[in-house]
Amino acid sequence: MIKALADRIVVTDMHFGEQKTESGLVIANDDGKTRGIHPRWARVHDIGKSVECEFSVGDWILIEHGRWTRSFEEGYRMVDADCILAFSQEKPSGLQLGNEYGDGEAVTV
Repeated sequence: MIKALADRIVVTDMHFGEQKTESGLVIANDDGKTRGIHPRWARVHDIGKSVECEFSVGDWILIEHGRWTRSFEEGYRMVDADCILAFSQEKPSGLQLGNEYGDGEAVTV
């Protein structure tokens, strides 16, 4: 089992494809190549012992743009506790995840 140390948080389920809000705003899948890296939601897997927070394992956190590690161990990423912008106890809704050019199936979360 992967555990977080000190002031770190281990997250999963971070999506890097295109996102579309309920109002129709498209957040492209360029991951910073053209328009910058945007904040992303991820599910909390484990919280380091020195992290003081209001969220818990299983909650969803919004992470500052680009403030996560590369993926390790099948989709896990490490995040610094001071890079959390918001949290939700439920999976964020109103985002449509799918293919930027419409040639793939979109999924609403």
